Amino acid sequence: MARALLVVLDSLGIGAAPDAGRFGDVGADTFGHILASRGPDLPNLRALGLHAAHALAHGREPAVHEQADATATWAAMREQSTGKDTTSGHWEMCGVPVMFDWGYFTAFENSFSPALLDALVTRAGLPGVLGNCRASGTEILQRLGVEHIQSGKPIVYTSADSVFQIAAHEQHFGLERLYRVCEIARELVDDHHIARVIARPFIGDDASNFKRTGHRHDYAVPPVAPTVLDALVAAGKRVIAIGKVSDIFAGQGISQSIPASGLDALIDTTIRTFREAPDDSLVFVNLVDFDSEYGHRRDVAGYAAALERFDTRLPELLATRGEGDLMLFSADHGNDPTWPGSDHTRECVPLLALGGALRAGSAGLREGFADLGQTLAQHFGLAPLAHGRALERIAND
Repeated sequence: MARALLVVLDSLGIGAAPDAGRFGDVGADTFGHILASRGPDLPNLRALGLHAAHALAHGREPAVHEQADATATWAAMREQSTGKDTTSGHWEMCGVPVMFDWGYFTAFENSFSPALLDALVTRAGLPGVLGNCRASGTEILQRLGVEHIQSGKPIVYTSADSVFQIAAHEQHFGLERLYRVCEIARELVDDHHIARVIARPFIGDDASNFKRTGHRHDYAVPPVAPTVLDALVAAGKRVIAIGKVSDIFAGQGISQSIPASGLDALIDTTIRTFREAPDDSLVFVNLVDFDSEYGHRRDVAGYAAALERFDTRLPELLATRGEGDLMLFSADHGNDPTWPGSDHTRECVPLLALGGALRAGSAGLREGFADLGQTLAQHFGLAPLAHGRALERIAND
């Protein structure tokens, strides 16, 4: 039996969604603005259909220099979920659109209530907390990292996402202690309907060299309905998650989780894992650096260089595909590095596919990310999911 690989290029949006105005994101275009600013040469992603999908999202036919290889299948997908966050994007890709509103901490200052923080301080035995605001994760370390080390108070902050983030120094505060504090916070924010609590460990001596580490851990709520991952495991198939994927689904529907951080390490792990993966298995990886290192930091040059790096290594990944295997490449939201602020942007995303007996060429503009999950269900011979429309297969396959 065949296998599948799902690669999420975290935040690689391809143009503002029809409802972008509701989010203040009219005109956002992560991929288009990177191309316009830096013009990275991405021949392998072009061959898979990335440039053609970008044209499709903008309502036009791809130009000659944007056309994909004849064996590739490409589409542009619009999100149905109410938010533009990581959790919503991934759940919808796996067949569960988030049709309700998450809770948010909307105030830019004093974001968390005294009652919530008092409960956290008491239960976790903390001397207090710092921050309590909406902030960029790198900026707040520069501003409060030294005081954190001196006081022993963790840094708590939020963003436009449904998230409670806690930053602490790995040595001075302790990694396991940070995780315990986050577990307590996860319990406390459940009543607020918050999607994720994120542990943000860092190292360094002062503001000039503070750096977040790969020991990040997300404490997410479980999906509100069974995803295609659950269906795969229930059918006796394997779901192998790499990087932060297992965290996003709270471990639900995951057979094995393999840690890795950093773009090259994630690619190396994915190549090795998929090469060795047994029949009837899905390997699922999120390449988080595009989002965390470049999108949120509004680093256009860094984002362009990372895309070029991935494109250079893409042939190694494609070489692991065996007969009948399906490879899918997509994104969970946008994060335009030319956009004001530091938050995600509401955009269409690409769906690029190779193999799996899919009909090559344009698969059109799709009305939900769940089409990806339905395509996986079709590939593995599962019963149809509640949401989504699978990409078309070759007739009489």
